[in-house]
Amino acid sequence: MVDSDDAGLRRRSLLGALAGTSTAALAGCPSGGGPSTDTPDGHGNAVDTDTDTPTQTPSAERALELAERFAPALTFDTAERWFPTDPRPYTSGRDGETVVDGFDAFDGYTAAFAESGEPPAPTVFYHVVEYAESPLAAVQFWYYSAFDQFTTNFHWHDWEVLHVFVDTDSDEPQLFVASSHSTRVPNNEFLDPDPDRVPRILSELGSHSSALSLNNRPNSFQRLPLDDLPADITNRAVGAVEALAELPAAYGLPRDEGLRLPYVVPELDGVPIYDHERLPTVTRESLVPEALTIRSFDALSEPPTDLPARETGIVFGYEGRPTPDADIDVTYDLVPTAELEDISTFTGPQLSFEFAVPQFAEDAIASHITTAGTPWAQERYADPAVDITEPAHRAALSDRYDAIDPPGPINDVIATVSQVIQSPDAPDSAGVTTTETAVEAIALLRSDPVAAPTFRGVSVFRGVESGSHRLTVNAPGLAPHEEPVEVGDGGANTDTDTTATATAPESDTVRTTALAGVDGEIPLVASADAARLELNADGTEAELTAVTVADDFGGRLYEATLDGNDAVYVHRAGAYTTEVRDTDGAIGAFRVNPAEAAPVRIERPRTGKASLASFVADITGETADRLASIGSDDEEDGDASAPGDAAPGAASTTNTLGGLLRALEAVSGAAERAAERAEGGDRRGTDRALETLASNLQRAVERFDGLRDTLPDPEAASADRGFRQAQRRTNQAIASEKL
Repeated sequence: MVDSDDAGLRRRSLLGALAGTSTAALAGCPSGGGPSTDTPDGHGNAVDTDTDTPTQTPSAERALELAERFAPALTFDTAERWFPTDPRPYTSGRDGETVVDGFDAFDGYTAAFAESGEPPAPTVFYHVVEYAESPLAAVQFWYYSAFDQFTTNFHWHDWEVLHVFVDTDSDEPQLFVASSHSTRVPNNEFLDPDPDRVPRILSELGSHSSALSLNNRPNSFQRLPLDDLPADITNRAVGAVEALAELPAAYGLPRDEGLRLPYVVPELDGVPIYDHERLPTVTRESLVPEALTIRSFDALSEPPTDLPARETGIVFGYEGRPTPDADIDVTYDLVPTAELEDISTFTGPQLSFEFAVPQFAEDAIASHITTAGTPWAQERYADPAVDITEPAHRAALSDRYDAIDPPGPINDVIATVSQVIQSPDAPDSAGVTTTETAVEAIALLRSDPVAAPTFRGVSVFRGVESGSHRLTVNAPGLAPHEEPVEVGDGGANTDTDTTATATAPESDTVRTTALAGVDGEIPLVASADAARLELNADGTEAELTAVTVADDFGGRLYEATLDGNDAVYVHRAGAYTTEVRDTDGAIGAFRVNPAEAAPVRIERPRTGKASLASFVADITGETADRLASIGSDDEEDGDASAPGDAAPGAASTTNTLGGLLRALEAVSGAAERAAERAEGGDRRGTDRALETLASNLQRAVERFDGLRDTLPDPEAASADRGFRQAQRRTNQAIASEKL
């Protein structure tokens, strides 16, 4: 990742244009399952600017009846520090308004917890609305925490919500929607839940993201059916990528699903938050335990492997429920949100939240989540259907109830995150491959101030506006990644489908999926193994439009549109071909072997015959050096070069390694001459040299084919890939119109 000794890589630059100045910590989704046209609050949630809401408030008695019936059980991690509480003890007056100050809430809650040893004022707030002209109501359960500590998106205050959609004719639940991390991450949802089962929420440690647990295994999250257990969610599969064909699109519980994600210590004014003078009661022990915590992602050279898995601790429940759960440890008060609506805002200064960006001139983005918006200022407060993030679920409710509109067009940005490792099939420093990561990553669209964690290694941004975006991905112990992404409007890496469910007919709703990375995969490199590959296009005559980085064994690892300079982290054990294209469709290729961690820079990359011929000279020279290092019995007898004059296609008994090396030398010489003539503007001479190159290369390939079975498998595989690359680039050079 970023070198901590380089001040330029660790700047805490507060880019207000990217982050905004008052972001909020409320989970949700834009209206209608697509981008909202309403004025957003600081966290991307739509603020209700339309007084003509589709719902009405029932009587207090009816609201309490529904709230008591569906009051959820809330299950917390053993390491949890901030349980649902009542914010009213921490209110104060400011400019004639009632506010909850972050310092007051965090320090006051910590002091009360330390004094009693029990979670202070356990409270869940409820709000009920009924949809006009439809037998549908929504019961909302809002729970407030004084602080949120996750992995780079920590903040003062936190509000989470569970929506229970109920048919008022049958009195049966239709849909559960449990809030996830942000507006862009699909919520945990369940269509047609068992009406006799208590809704149960598994709260993620520190972040309080809500996973549903509705089957007979109450303290764990099942994303997929398991033996006789149904899944805990009914979200549709991610789709778009073959490997994700059956993976439901919803954030879950990484530490419950076998992956890890360390927590980060929040900083304020350059020091850990527990050292701040306005938090006298807060100590290091007030935060997530050290066993789960690091100071920053770039403090690790490798992804962590020893983080504790999730373990169930305290369970909150409502004692007024007719059939309370037997395993409840703490009972909470059930209070209408109307009693809080005089609170105008939740405040707090910015906390450090940094993303490293592997640009050509490397920098860091500081995007900050500062305060929690008030639920009652949200569009979803009056219209809970806004929070349905699964289009198939919204389509189902729309089919049943006239008050619910069908889902509108929606754009997704999807990618899987993998890790690059040395290939076991390649010689040392000659090839890489990819494998699943052991940790989750954090993704950020630079156009959106909300970071989104991956789930099962999958990054999903839902409801993204059409246009050009930049996607940044950070993961603990892995070097950062950034690339441009074109969303909607038929971009190169987009796919579309039509929403359909088992209970609703196929609709005309279009979901457009933009795949980030290479065919939806973003490979990351362990910081200890990473070298930065830089492309400096300053002074390049051609206007470059695209860049691809491919390893001999791992294939394409990076491809993106190009506008100026670029940089990407690669594994030092790889052997790479960097390809560029220009506006005329001309191609340039460059060989990269980053054996050291120092940056590799391609200066003024060019396209055309000269670039391609130079590449062939480089890769054949590299292949010759690698083969020469193998040695042979002939060389030991002092006869390595004798067969070099054998006729092309001679029997393998007279075709030795020495002859192959001589043939490769002839290839390199012809490639160098072709490059020199192209650089000198001699088109005819270039074409003649390229014809000679093609003939020499064919003879070298024939000699290699005769020796292939005598070479060690890794070296033979590496040489084979080198020859194929050389032939491909030679053919491109011959066909190129550009010198």
